[in-house]
Amino acid sequence: MNRNQVRPQRRHATPSRIERVRRQAVPKPRVIIALLLLLGLVSVMLLDGYLRAEVGNDQRVRSDASASKVPDSVLDGGPFLSFQGGTARTRSVPDKTIVLTFDDGPDPEWTQKVLDILDDNDVPGTFFLVGSMISRYPDVVRRMVDDGNEVGVHTFTHVDLSYQSAARVTREIAQTQLALAGAAGITTTLFRAPYSSTNDAIDNYSWPVYKRLGAMGYTSVFIDTDSEDWQQPGVSKIIKWATPKSGKGASVLFHDAGGNRAQTLEALPQYIKKMKSKGYTFTTVSGAQQQTQGQQAQGQQAQGQQTQAPQGTPGTAGNTRQSNPEQAAHRTADTATLWEGRALLGAVAVAEWTVPGLAAVLAVVGVAVLGRFAMMLVLARRHYRQRNRRRFSWGPAVTEPVSVIVPAYNEKECIANTLNSLAASTHPIEIVVVDDGSTDGTAEIAESLGLPNVRVIRQPNAGKPAALNNGVRHARYDIVVMMDGDTVFEPDTVQRLVQPFGDPEVGAVAGNAKVGNRTTMIGAWQHIEYVMGFNLDRRMYDLLRCMPTIPGAIGAFRREAVLGVGGMSEDTLAEDTDITIALHRAGWRVVYAEHARAWTEAPASLGQLWRQRYRWSYGTMQALWKHRKSVTDRGPSGRFGRVGMPLVVLFQIVTPVFAPLIDVFTVYAMIFVDFKASLLAWLAVLLVQMVCAGYAFRLDRERYRYLLMLPLQQIAYRQLMYLVLIHSCVTAATGGRLRWQKLKRTGEVGTPAPGTGVR
Repeated sequence: MNRNQVRPQRRHATPSRIERVRRQAVPKPRVIIALLLLLGLVSVMLLDGYLRAEVGNDQRVRSDASASKVPDSVLDGGPFLSFQGGTARTRSVPDKTIVLTFDDGPDPEWTQKVLDILDDNDVPGTFFLVGSMISRYPDVVRRMVDDGNEVGVHTFTHVDLSYQSAARVTREIAQTQLALAGAAGITTTLFRAPYSSTNDAIDNYSWPVYKRLGAMGYTSVFIDTDSEDWQQPGVSKIIKWATPKSGKGASVLFHDAGGNRAQTLEALPQYIKKMKSKGYTFTTVSGAQQQTQGQQAQGQQAQGQQTQAPQGTPGTAGNTRQSNPEQAAHRTADTATLWEGRALLGAVAVAEWTVPGLAAVLAVVGVAVLGRFAMMLVLARRHYRQRNRRRFSWGPAVTEPVSVIVPAYNEKECIANTLNSLAASTHPIEIVVVDDGSTDGTAEIAESLGLPNVRVIRQPNAGKPAALNNGVRHARYDIVVMMDGDTVFEPDTVQRLVQPFGDPEVGAVAGNAKVGNRTTMIGAWQHIEYVMGFNLDRRMYDLLRCMPTIPGAIGAFRREAVLGVGGMSEDTLAEDTDITIALHRAGWRVVYAEHARAWTEAPASLGQLWRQRYRWSYGTMQALWKHRKSVTDRGPSGRFGRVGMPLVVLFQIVTPVFAPLIDVFTVYAMIFVDFKASLLAWLAVLLVQMVCAGYAFRLDRERYRYLLMLPLQQIAYRQLMYLVLIHSCVTAATGGRLRWQKLKRTGEVGTPAPGTGVR
């Protein structure tokens, strides 16, 4: 056995230091950043769902309940209910007076048009506003108040309060008041319950709610007359139903939101003109109450009981806006409440822009992913049919010997299996084992095997790229095969791997890496990933002539091509991606040999898997950044920059970064929106992936039973891979650095039987 020996130098970290590095798999500051981003996203989604009545939505509406506990004086009284001194009192609208009330707004379209009509006809209205709508359209509310209209609370999420707890009732009111404070700088003492109508609709369940709100200082507002415009019965009927009988006053209900209000907009100006022609005047709830008390409509101070702020109104300064008696229910919000309200509106604005924006991005990502699946299937089929034709040939058969370089660092568990598999090669080879400062006797094991054509070269610990470069320098032949120290080849692997060099344009060949330890769940997940992801991808990239990576487990190179680009670079942690892109830029063609199989030992634990994929993804980003100028290269050398670089960035970085959001949105939709529809959508995507995976398994002649693990892989394994990529992105963004991390090996992947492989 020939041996070139270099005196070893102990430059690697001590075992205790290595163990500390292993335990520090995820640096704490970056974990905190990632968790904060996730928490922020979830919070924004929940807020947006709350505003759209998707989160916490309660659609129950009570009807036909008993009113035995409600005083007859209330059931038969006027539409304004208050509890001055703890006693229920009602007031009616004076004769020949109309109080126009509008529910369910504000709406950016319909409310604005209603306000235009009121301005044109010089009449005020009283708008009972939904807090979630206020927070989304504060400008409409601001205009509403500035125009002299009065506003009241219609809860935050438009729920039937008779079903809600006391805490929920208080929260619905307080949140609406905060939204009002942020939008217009005011709070209000007026309240109208959703789904309420006339006084006689009060029942034993809603009565305690009105009593509680009355004790807090609120005036509950009902109606005398309902236009029923929500039914869209036609303009004439809306006007007819809104007209009070025998010249009596009325609190009239219209709607400025909640649906198509075109008929309301057409009926409203006609109704106002009709009632004015009959001698009616229009005012607000406060204006009607003041008229009932015999006070002047303008210029007089409200009575003491009116200026008393509701106890449930947060941050009320206690002073009525006395400049307009028709807005006597308004209170000026104090500074703290004002800023709390503005903070609420700011958060809502972020949610309003973020969630739809993300939804649009995710829609694009989803289309891109499905398009990628379609492209992979089409190109993979074309690749398979092209390369498996009887008459297909790369050129003259390659029969000359090749050099196989095996970099090894502490591979005592695997090195014997690796070298024994190479010794069975049907193609003439020399084996160059480069021991990178191992401390576990790897070099001694390699020498003790007594295999022919094996040279062991020792070097100080310097890393895998340095070991590969050392092997290339000592290689005797023009073609070099590079592999990992934990990988085993089939007897015909080398022969099949080097045949593409019959084409003088080919500078490198990627082989078919297979997971040998696939009996565990983690191994099976990686097996699916290797077959479906890596190999389908390589078929596609091969036809597009932009292969991004030659796997470190199995790759072949022209020695002159490697030396021509400066060898394996230490600039990145993904030296295999780095050298592949460099070869593209040098004008060489990189192809995929599907029948050249290598069996590798995949990480057996989640911790090892995290470290491996973290290094891969971070190293890939480094390589892409290093070769970013390839997008401006011209001619054949620029093909990777024009085609490969965008595809890799889109499908290996951008899409996976956003992919977890798709899952978050899916879970959100299942819980809060439509479970059945969301589940069917998820199953449809899973079916597409199953089809792609099934076809990939067919091309690689793999057993389909592993596909039973695909659903669980999508739920658990895929999320881990996404987190790894996000972690890598955070590391890249924060300028962090990652050391080489040696994985623990077991040596369980043995030499496969000739022509069979490991199944």
